[in-house]
Amino acid sequence: MRSGPESINTGDDGRDARRSDFIRAMIAADIASGKFGGRVVTRFPPEPNGYLHIGHAKSICLNFGLAQEFAGARCNLRFDDTNPETEKPEYVESMLRDIRWLGFDWGEHLYYASDYFERFYEQAEGLVRKGLAYVDSSPEDTIREYRGTVTQPGRPTPYRDRTAEQNLDLLRCMRAGEFGDGEHVLRARIDLASPNMLMRDPILYRIRHAAHYRQGDAWCIYPLYDWAHPLEDAFECVTHSLCTLEFENNRELYDWVVENCDVECRPWQTEFARLELDYVITSKRKLLHLVQNGIVDGWDDPRMPTLAGLRRRGVTPEAIRALVDMVGVARTNSRVDYAKLEYAIRDDLNTRARRVMCVVNPLRVVITNWPEDRTEMFDAPFWPHDVPKEGTRPLPFGREIVIERDDFMEDPPRAFHRLAPGREVRLRHAWVIRCNEVVRDGAGDIIELRCTYDPETRGGSTPDGRSIKGTIHWVSAAHGVRCEVRLYDRLFAVPEPGAGEEGDVVRDVNPESLVVAADALLEPAVADDSPGTRYQFERLGYFMTDTVDSKPGALVFNRIVTLRDTWKRIADPGAGSTGRPQREHTSKSQPAATPAAERDRSPAVETAYRVLVARHDLPAEDADILARDPAAIRLFDAAVAAWTGTAGGARPLANWIIHELPREAGERSADDLPFDGRELAALVSLAENGTLSSSAARDVLAVLAKEGGDPASIVDRLGLRQVSGEAELEPFVRQVIDANADKVADYRGGRTGLMGFFIGQVMRATGGRANPEVAKTLLEKALG
Repeated sequence: MRSGPESINTGDDGRDARRSDFIRAMIAADIASGKFGGRVVTRFPPEPNGYLHIGHAKSICLNFGLAQEFAGARCNLRFDDTNPETEKPEYVESMLRDIRWLGFDWGEHLYYASDYFERFYEQAEGLVRKGLAYVDSSPEDTIREYRGTVTQPGRPTPYRDRTAEQNLDLLRCMRAGEFGDGEHVLRARIDLASPNMLMRDPILYRIRHAAHYRQGDAWCIYPLYDWAHPLEDAFECVTHSLCTLEFENNRELYDWVVENCDVECRPWQTEFARLELDYVITSKRKLLHLVQNGIVDGWDDPRMPTLAGLRRRGVTPEAIRALVDMVGVARTNSRVDYAKLEYAIRDDLNTRARRVMCVVNPLRVVITNWPEDRTEMFDAPFWPHDVPKEGTRPLPFGREIVIERDDFMEDPPRAFHRLAPGREVRLRHAWVIRCNEVVRDGAGDIIELRCTYDPETRGGSTPDGRSIKGTIHWVSAAHGVRCEVRLYDRLFAVPEPGAGEEGDVVRDVNPESLVVAADALLEPAVADDSPGTRYQFERLGYFMTDTVDSKPGALVFNRIVTLRDTWKRIADPGAGSTGRPQREHTSKSQPAATPAAERDRSPAVETAYRVLVARHDLPAEDADILARDPAAIRLFDAAVAAWTGTAGGARPLANWIIHELPREAGERSADDLPFDGRELAALVSLAENGTLSSSAARDVLAVLAKEGGDPASIVDRLGLRQVSGEAELEPFVRQVIDANADKVADYRGGRTGLMGFFIGQVMRATGGRANPEVAKTLLEKALG
């Protein structure tokens, strides 16, 4: 069967000439030697207990790709549905959808492990008759104890020597439902002294009185993975059973099952390295935890690493397949920099996403020397010069436009090349404008700029030769289309989420993984495009209209990826960087960075590292990062001296210096900042004791980095204190529930993933000041 998204240029042996790895070489050698009669049958066997994620994509592309590359080969899709307590039709349907979306098909070769339940049982009775399996009536903890340890052999339980007749009778009673859950198990009789713990009489069947989503109540004993999986491969005459490295120890048991059961085909297991990305979790159990606890809005939340989430965000299947090709197939596990995925996405979207302009955080600009009733239309290209595509759109320009608020600074630093009082800037596709006046409201906030345009600079040219360094995007205020822009970022703020002692991934969630701009303004040419259309918003990133929430007249855009990598990995020991993630503009080319822990430390850095670990109990990676920056260490020491917090010791201080400070410090070292360790300690204390939310604390840090001051005074001045009292939050909770009756009904109807939506609405209603834990408690009470 040929399956896949594209035709392949094959060599003389039928292989894809572009790819070469140890698995493809092995299969080519097997074909040449006549092993398996020249057949190639692979399989992709997901458990339908969650949605497929980016890690599965590698196995999908490998197994279905091999079926595409080798003449006469095929790939079976098989649902390994042997656990009735966790599997659902929803997961099966989502997996079928995701595999097709990736570009693959299984033809007529769709199988379910549950269809083999009778055959599994027949093989189990066969082992019992041969004396190779027995029913053990010991409690679970006794079985575990009698298995021994890695240094001590196992011991037989009192039931290991039951006769074949006794075991057969008990097994049949187990199947007939005469026993309760856990009363008996069926175990293989192999070797209690085996150095491989899996071979010490593994359990083959457990009693579970639970209905199966396909078999109903027909069964109350269910096979374990290590028993069912090799038999499934054998029943389907799979030749090359490819699995990830965590199943390497299982191979011995896999072979034992196939060799001791009555099957015609003998599959061969081979292991390869799984796809593990920094800043991503691929544990379905942990992903389910995020869904069930409302941390994300369902399995297809665009921040999720699920294929459904990536698809809704706007990532293309071509980009994912490109990442898989880029990573390759290896024998040893390694973590892949998340920036490689982003590179693959950008590289794909660069030639498929039309360029348009959208202002996410608008600031009104009045062109005072432009007539009030005049509108001029530009014929603006959709594509830049380096993309060989044609197409233009009408772009209106009038007296009032909007620009990004970040593109104006009243007192800019030298390196700021955008708009400021008395300065000029080039408007994309239009003229050069000069800022002459700043208009404020009663609270002193800037609400408008008054500028003049130079009519001799149409298209941004300057006939007199004067230098205009900055070019910014804009949208006509009168013609722009209001829309909601969801600025998605990485779901987690640390490279290995949940790697701490408690392994709680929720603690590692990036609080800025979703920022909603509800009042963005988009140029009108794309207002009627259908959901699922991708664009590059100039200077902002790649975006797609949301396929669920975007409607005509109420457009919603998801950010797929930024234009450049904005999460800096430490790459240069002499650069003075104080940690990651650090926001900065970098090259669009594929990144290749070396983690700090993998670099050699000088004697001075080694000494500082050991002090940080021993005295302050910092994690090794954090200590390594701090040790390489003397200015960061000085700030840390000063903050420790003023620190009054107790939770986590000095770790919170280190976290802020490493993960938050670089974003605001920019190119400045810690010595050049307008605040010291005392102010930093005060700020972190406010964040730790609940006075400030994480996002509010970052806002205070931004002010500190710009002008210094007392954190508590800044908090009061900006009105950032977190609202944590139930009495204070209850009116906001009621307001959100009353305003979203349809979603309340959906939640009460079973869509519990909407809890994330309700929490977000409460946060918005309180200006981001609500304590999310208290808000969740109140929402749960109110929603029932």
